[in-house]
Amino acid sequence: MEFFRIRKDIPFMQRALIFNAISFLTFFAAVFFLLHRGLHLSVEFTGGTVIEVQYPQAAQLEPVRTTLDTLGYADAQVQTFGTARSVLIRLPLKTGLTSSQQSDQVMGALKAQNAQAQLQRVEFVGPQVGKELATDGLMALACVVIGIVIYLSFRFEWKYAVAGIIANLHDVVIILGFFAFFQWEFSLSVLAAVLAVLGYSVNESVVIFDRIRETFRRERKMGVIEVINHAITSTMSRTIITHGCTQMMVLSMFLFGGPTLHYFALALTIGILFGIYSSVFVAAALAMWLGVKREDLLKEKRASHDPNDPNAGAQV
Repeated sequence: MEFFRIRKDIPFMQRALIFNAISFLTFFAAVFFLLHRGLHLSVEFTGGTVIEVQYPQAAQLEPVRTTLDTLGYADAQVQTFGTARSVLIRLPLKTGLTSSQQSDQVMGALKAQNAQAQLQRVEFVGPQVGKELATDGLMALACVVIGIVIYLSFRFEWKYAVAGIIANLHDVVIILGFFAFFQWEFSLSVLAAVLAVLGYSVNESVVIFDRIRETFRRERKMGVIEVINHAITSTMSRTIITHGCTQMMVLSMFLFGGPTLHYFALALTIGILFGIYSSVFVAAALAMWLGVKREDLLKEKRASHDPNDPNAGAQV
């Protein structure tokens, strides 16, 4: 489907050096903030107390959050669990208080607010569990990266695999850099968003690489830069439609999903915007600078010249 078609190819690659210089500076800044400030990890990674509270009717989460703020738990996570009447509260570790003391303190404040609130369970999540979750998350990220490299290598050629994976990691690092700079809470849901962005971004790169291959096959007289410009321009309509629709859904989660989906949707929003940018100005430009050429994608079979082969010179 195309809502519009650009008749004249846009010279993206003529400005590739400028855009990649901007991209490098953004990437460098993201790495700097990651190393200098670090991520503000949630309770899942740092450990803490998990409390489940049951209400006789649908629970109002904002009053619960306000109550926790007054107790000094500004970083507490509050969300419904299972049904609208069950509320799951995750509290960070607090010096001088045990898990049971934290739960007693919180339940005392919640009962003062609503006497019908009932404690269902209390669990302590140790720092060791959080460390294991962080390690598993990094392993999942590494597996996704390796899988993308293998997929692109089989589907295209190693130059495209290198360009694609650098572009995708560029998106991931910039997302993490935003979270480090603003000290937004990094939770398991945000990690899931980062992994989703990896798959989303590689899909855009594959679409552009596919169009480059088609253009190489169809337009024999075009140079490499002309082919890449034409491939990107011819996919602009599809890019705007696809990413526009996706972004509307993500913004809906961001605006109306509440605090539970806030940072998840925020990570996806940043990832989608930079995913479009990296596929055009990073992946395609890197493939060009790595020396991609028509022969890399169109490997024609040579006819046999064996004089003893009865099928020598035959074409099928």
